[in-house]
Order: sequence, then C-alpha cells, then structure tokens
Amino acid sequence: PAVPGTLCRTKPTDLVFIIDSSRSVRPHEFEKIKVFVSRVIEALDVGPNATRVGVINYASAVRSELSLQGPQSKAALLQAVRRIQPLSTGTMTGLAIQFAISRAFSAAEGARGSAPNFKKVAIVVTDGRPQDGVQDVSARARAAGIEIFAIGVGRVDMATLRQMASEPLDEHVDYVESYSVIEKLTHKFQEAFCVVSDLCATGDHDCEQVCVSTPGAYRCACRDGFSLNSDGKTCTACNGGLGSALDLVFLIDGSKSVRPENFELVKKFINQIVDSLEVSDKQAQVGLVQYSSSVRQEFPLGQFKSKKDIKAAVKKMSYMEKGTMTGQALKYLLDSSFSVINGARPGVPKVGIVFTDGRSQDYISDAAKKAKDSGFRMFAVGVGNAVEDELREIASEPVAEHYFYTADFRTISKIGKKLQMKICVEEDPCECKSIVKFQTKVEELINSLQQ
Repeated sequence: PAVPGTLCRTKPTDLVFIIDSSRSVRPHEFEKIKVFVSRVIEALDVGPNATRVGVINYASAVRSELSLQGPQSKAALLQAVRRIQPLSTGTMTGLAIQFAISRAFSAAEGARGSAPNFKKVAIVVTDGRPQDGVQDVSARARAAGIEIFAIGVGRVDMATLRQMASEPLDEHVDYVESYSVIEKLTHKFQEAFCVVSDLCATGDHDCEQVCVSTPGAYRCACRDGFSLNSDGKTCTACNGGLGSALDLVFLIDGSKSVRPENFELVKKFINQIVDSLEVSDKQAQVGLVQYSSSVRQEFPLGQFKSKKDIKAAVKKMSYMEKGTMTGQALKYLLDSSFSVINGARPGVPKVGIVFTDGRSQDYISDAAKKAKDSGFRMFAVGVGNAVEDELREIASEPVAEHYFYTADFRTISKIGKKLQMKICVEEDPCECKSIVKFQTKVEELINSLQQ
C-alpha cells in the first residue's frame, strides 16, 4: 500500500524475476522469495501497455513459470507466483541468465523492442555459489540492454553477485542474512521502478516548512533551529539544538554476524552523528561501548574534548566478533556509562543510541525499561536480522521517533541523517538565554510600533 507522501507511477518495464530454487533453498524459504516477488508486483502498474512481468525458476535446469506475454493482470500474476514449486536440484545461475537472454526477453515471449520509454530488467535471487560461469553471460545480457539486479542471501558468493549485476554496483547488488528478511528489500524495488515526480515543485505536499523530494515521493523537514514533530509534517522550535549540554553514549553491537566490512560502516555511522554535535566540557560529551558476548567500554564520557579526537578513537576501535548480549550491554549502560565516575554530568540530558544487527541472546526487557525509567532518552537502530520487537522495547516514547531499521548496512547513513535531527534538546524556558531572547523580541516589537 502507498504511504502518505507517495505518488508513484511505475515506468513501463519488461521485468523478469530469476529465482534460485536449488536444494539449499528450503521450502519455507522459497515461500519467502514468492512473498517478496508478490510484494514487488503489487506496487507495479502492470498491464500489456505498462509493466509486463515474467518469472524464471532455476536449479540444475531452468523453467519458465510466467512469460512476458502471459496474463498481465495483477491478480493473474499473483496467482501464478503462488503456484510456483521449487526444483530442489543444483545451481546453474549462468544457464538461467542465458535462458533470459535467448527466451524470456525475446519478442516471441512478449518482450518489447528497445525504446527510450521501455526498460528491460532482471532481478536475480540466489543463495549459493553457481556451478557454472556467470561473468560472460551476464556481460552479454547487459550488452543486450538488460539491467541486472543481484540479490544474495546467506552464504552466497558476493564476487558472483558483482559479476552479474549492472553498474553502479552499490545500487544493483543487495545482500540479506536470511530469507526471513528478504521482504525488507521490497521498498527499494518499488522506488527503483517509480517515475521521478517532484511533488515539492508541484506543491502537492503538506509540509509546514521544508519539502524534500525523493524518487516518486517526498518527506518533510524543518529549518535550522526547529525539529520535526511525530506527525512528520509540522515543526517545533528547538532552542537548545545540537549545541546544548548533552551526555551521549553509543552502545554498538560487535558480534560476529556484523562482519568486518560492515563494522567499518558502523564506525562511519558513529562519526556521522559526532559531526553534528558541538563537543566541549559545557556542551556535548560522547562515550562509546562495544558489546558482543561481553561488554567493553571503548572510551567514557568526557575523555575526548573535541570531535577530531572522538572520531580518531572510533576509527581505531577493534572488532570483538563474538555473540550478541544486548541485555548485558544495556545493564552496563545503566550501571556504568552514565555514572559520575565515568564522566556523566548531573542534571545534563542523557541519550543512548543502541545499534544491533541481530536477536539478543539474553533478556533485555528489565534493563531496557530501567534505562527509560531513569530518564535516559533511548534510540534503537537495527540492521539486517535485528528484531523489530526488541528495537521497540529499547526505544523511548514515542517509539516511532526513537527506533530505526534498515535491511542493508550500506543505507545506515540515511538513519544517521534522521538521528542528527532528532537528538535535539529543548531548552528550559526559564533559563536566562530564553528570557534574553524573549526580551529582545519584545523590545524590537515596541520599537517598530513607536516608529
């Protein structure tokens, strides 16, 4: 279903799904692939003169389940997808791509001729290493004008995905830890097929202050000194801003499922938030804790007095690479991170940002509740296999403003931008600075009236 702020007409496309049903894909996992395919189809404008959909099912052999000239009503397509059964043999991905070139995208099977208004797109979903070559055949497919998206699951060979996919690879290669979270990629492909409409320019929006266009949609933002309210449209003055006194502690998952290359992205995410702060003894202080099967304080609040020193310490942080004891980490945050002995300042707002990529191996409810009951403002950020119920349990109220999820580590910088806007401390209206501001405004008004 369309979300508020979305107006998305899909580009006329010849779209073929190439789905792996080799023996490594269990029956319940294959059902997850079918759900993913169905969700993408549901968001498309399908029809003979709009987007046509085909499906290739492959293992050791290749089977056409649905051709581009087949019934192209949404109901018929979804029914055809539901009927697909796994082949449960080997993994001949190259053979499947060759089948797409010679058969699925042929005029005889309903593909339309190349034209500026029409695209040819293949989405390959696989969870293993192919038993044949994919590099040459994928190059031939791309040369024939077929745009290839490659989705890898679990223990897939990442080099193979890159050999298959179109450029730029960042936009055409996706990875998920398991089939249980493949559905999270649905939104990406809904956006990929959207006609880009600048709704801000047309005035077709309800933002109070700033409208920001995205492909086929828009989001609201606020001017400097304001923060976006929970309705996603209106803004509230945020007098303190990111320069106010703040004790901020990051609680970072260093478990083995994160993987070294993604841990480097997590470091960049931390430093992205640090960049938005005014760091000093009287303004923001930052602490960092890493956890896996145990908890390790990387540095306490106040140890580093500048952004430069904090960012350098984050870059040097080594990866623990063990389990996921989120409950134990939250207890450490309660007992140690925000204690005076570890640099916390009495009376200064406390903010915790918990980052995780999987289900906790211990109990989190008590520690999560105590953190919020203690007045800490808790943000929860989840990636990949993170459990959204756990993220909500950690997050402060209103929960929708304090928890974030993405399927892909490469998109956490977008969450970083949202967090920068939300770590905004309201100033006490009784504080001197507010009174002076109020007095100055009153004086200006009186002067203008006298003139």
